[in-house]
Amino acid sequence: MPEITLTTFVLLCLAAAAAGWIDAVVGGGGLLLLPALLLGLPHVPAAHILGTNKAVAIVGTSGAAVTYVRKAPVQVGTAVRIGLMALAGSMTGAFFAAGISSDVLRPVIMVVLLAVAAFVMLRPSFGTAAAGDGTDRKVTRARAVTAIVLVGGGIGFYDGLFGPGTGTFLVLALTAVLHLDLVTASATAKIVNVCTNGGALAMFAYQGTVLWQLAALMAVFNLAGGMFGARMALRKGSDFVRGVLLVVVFSLVAKLGFDQWTA
Repeated sequence: MPEITLTTFVLLCLAAAAAGWIDAVVGGGGLLLLPALLLGLPHVPAAHILGTNKAVAIVGTSGAAVTYVRKAPVQVGTAVRIGLMALAGSMTGAFFAAGISSDVLRPVIMVVLLAVAAFVMLRPSFGTAAAGDGTDRKVTRARAVTAIVLVGGGIGFYDGLFGPGTGTFLVLALTAVLHLDLVTASATAKIVNVCTNGGALAMFAYQGTVLWQLAALMAVFNLAGGMFGARMALRKGSDFVRGVLLVVVFSLVAKLGFDQWTA
């Protein structure tokens, strides 16, 4: 584990907890966790940042998935099929991620952050629909195949390659392609996200680009945040989290933009 100050370590653990909470409620915890690692460990190679991010995120995502399965309607069969494709896609993306530098990663993350922020701002109702509101429609075989190939393979590849916003993208794609309500889509997305994280983590571990000690400590906080966030999403909805997410996103864009400008 690289030498870091106590202040940096505490801030990384708090970021891990907040990321787990955000990811469980609306997806996109990587929008906070990955930039936090980049900022906290500026001299660590990008591949090690990505690998450590996956080792932390899979723990919180798994905790959130278990909480959702117990209390929310989840299409387990659909999630497993998409998840298997996503696992293959994420391993492929992680394989190519080894050659990416932080200088390339920062502007890409900034674009992703701004795209997600724009969507959340333009769609105020995002994440507020209740389960069983009558919006579900019959899913054709073609849509099911599309979900497996494009949602699983495409977003899985993105998650292994970069990662930030994967949970949010999964919720959006599952809602659009399979006509799931947002609660069911969020629950299903967590199962798929466990697969994408697992596939990417396996590749990063094979390449030796995971800071295991740091990841293990941060994972405890990520797990607590993920389980608490899932319970809050089921109980209160996500209006408040949307506001927090926008504040976090714009703050991180400003910080990453400053670092890129002064690099």
